[in-house]
Amino acid sequence: MALPLPLLLLALGLAAAAKSPYQQVLQHSRLRGRQHGPNVCAVQKLIGTNRKYFTNCKQWYQRKICGKSTVISYECCPGYEKVPGEKGCPAALPLSNIYETLGVVGSATTQLYSDRSNLRPEIEGPGSFTIFAPSNEAWASLSAETLDSLVSNVNIELLNALRYHMVDKRVLTDDLKHGTTLNSMYQNLPIQIHHYPNGIVTVNCARLLKADHHATNGVVHVIDKVIATTTNTIQQIIETEDSLETLRTAVAASDLSSLLESEGQYTLLAPTNEAFEKIPRETLNRILGDPEALRDLLNHHILKSAMCAEAIIAGLTMETLEGTTLDVGCSGEELTLNGKPIIANKDVLATNGVVHFVNELLIPDSAKTVFELAQESEVSKSTDLFRQAGLSSHLTGSEQVTLLAPVNNVFKDGLPVIDSNMRNLLLNHILKDQLSSKYLYHGQKLQTLGDKELRVFVYRNNLCIENACIAAHDKRGRFGTLFSVDKMLTPPTGSVMDVLKADHRFSTLVAAIQSAGLTENLNRPGTFTVFAPTNEAFRAMPQGELNKLMGNAKELANILKFHVADEILVSGAVNALVRLKSMQGDKLEVSMKNNVIHINKEPVAESDIMATNGVIYAVNSVLQPQASRPQERGDEPADPALEIFKQASALSKVSQRNPRLAPVYSRILARMKENSGGS
Repeated sequence: MALPLPLLLLALGLAAAAKSPYQQVLQHSRLRGRQHGPNVCAVQKLIGTNRKYFTNCKQWYQRKICGKSTVISYECCPGYEKVPGEKGCPAALPLSNIYETLGVVGSATTQLYSDRSNLRPEIEGPGSFTIFAPSNEAWASLSAETLDSLVSNVNIELLNALRYHMVDKRVLTDDLKHGTTLNSMYQNLPIQIHHYPNGIVTVNCARLLKADHHATNGVVHVIDKVIATTTNTIQQIIETEDSLETLRTAVAASDLSSLLESEGQYTLLAPTNEAFEKIPRETLNRILGDPEALRDLLNHHILKSAMCAEAIIAGLTMETLEGTTLDVGCSGEELTLNGKPIIANKDVLATNGVVHFVNELLIPDSAKTVFELAQESEVSKSTDLFRQAGLSSHLTGSEQVTLLAPVNNVFKDGLPVIDSNMRNLLLNHILKDQLSSKYLYHGQKLQTLGDKELRVFVYRNNLCIENACIAAHDKRGRFGTLFSVDKMLTPPTGSVMDVLKADHRFSTLVAAIQSAGLTENLNRPGTFTVFAPTNEAFRAMPQGELNKLMGNAKELANILKFHVADEILVSGAVNALVRLKSMQGDKLEVSMKNNVIHINKEPVAESDIMATNGVIYAVNSVLQPQASRPQERGDEPADPALEIFKQASALSKVSQRNPRLAPVYSRILARMKENSGGS
């Protein structure tokens, strides 16, 4: 169905507006240079070199290319020239044949060699040609030996070389599509074209400096290198380079040869023999003997597209065949990988891509042991701790595990002493099976090598295993996974009541819970968060108020329920403010201030005391609901607090021996004797 005329015009307008990346960058250079007159382009020159680039927006503001400072100059845009006495570059270059155009656009050496090799009659005559003409500097950069071989032998080599730079049709930058090949005029041998999103266009990895110079019989593009024919695949380059002998063995063992000799466009970051020698022999042997790890290692060195060095003028994140990414960047003239200038030789062109030689091995996480993952991250101190505890064997072999490794900041005051208790605790930081955090779910139970069961808690802002929350994205190794966590893990040791009874600080609370008939509730399976008042909290209450509270079982139960929420909230889930509904019905407000947890604005003395059915926070105050009004009960003993403290003293002999608590208990016992008639 034909489009209506307005829609057809709109479609044609959009098609006309779509520019190639090169044309977009050129247009930006025009905009930046327009104040200097018509057809003036802003050009950035890398200080200390002759390298020039049309500028894009990012480069314009940074005034840098490859991390090095640039100077801005203003030149005539391609196809235009100055006129004496007039501003800018108002005149279009006179249209002449390709031979004469070469002399005008900065490729006089190519013009000279065209004359010497008898190519001149052809590029002066009729036809439609494209020539990728090396700049004068490109010819000058050739070694004397190479240049001599070209201009000798009755000039046939020079003619062949020049015809390899030519195509027998007119090709503009908009036609230079990324990943395509053009048949040259020398034996139809292919020329590889790459047109990158940053506007850089390469021809056999030589960069177009100035493009689209029209001639009567074609078009001239000036490039920065003399290009040579290539007939070898990436695999054939590996097989013929002495410096890649170890890589050759590894590729053969991993069965990647067929890929590297197939059609396509890849970048191989080829580790040299030196790169393999830099890693420990034990590590190398382990990877070479493990087909899956070896395949991941090699795929981590192969990029999914051909990336010529000249295209990398800013950091790029490139995906590898292994599925991970590498940061490919540059520093001046040097290429960098993940910020390191480890590329020893660049732009070795193959028929199916490009090879850069690297002198360091890039080992992906998927080929590393958990121990290696930990050594290279923010949990290196944990690595020392597990090694000292004699647990390295679990982290270096083929055992499938997940390591919960506290970050280095946890040990800012030094590593704990290794004893049997610490070793058992560390065993509980190693989970059975290789896990991924994205598949963990709330309430999931995980088994440790120390035979403990740990719970998973999923919160809006965090993912925690018991009290330890995952501090960074997990790293997945060959057999194990590394979870970096924000603190040492505390496995639960009993129910809430078991934990409270075992801690002398809560003896009064335990007695109060028993008196209020809540013991069974806090012993049953559940998900409680208990803000547990300490003995100190009860002592801080006025005596009369305490007596009233302890003398009213209903009100006591009401107050105690206000300290309990029926969900588990560990401290790592508290960001600004979290509201919990208490078992009493009112809301509890949990907040973080200056790295201290607060409950209803009262500071918490200790967080994350883990129990099998909940978590306990120690607080040094008794929390009061908003509408709480303790009432007198006439049917209770005159001083029921004595009975509560009698239970408390029986529950905690340690508390009675505590010098701070002794005077309190002395007074209570004296009053008990008075009530019993002194007997």
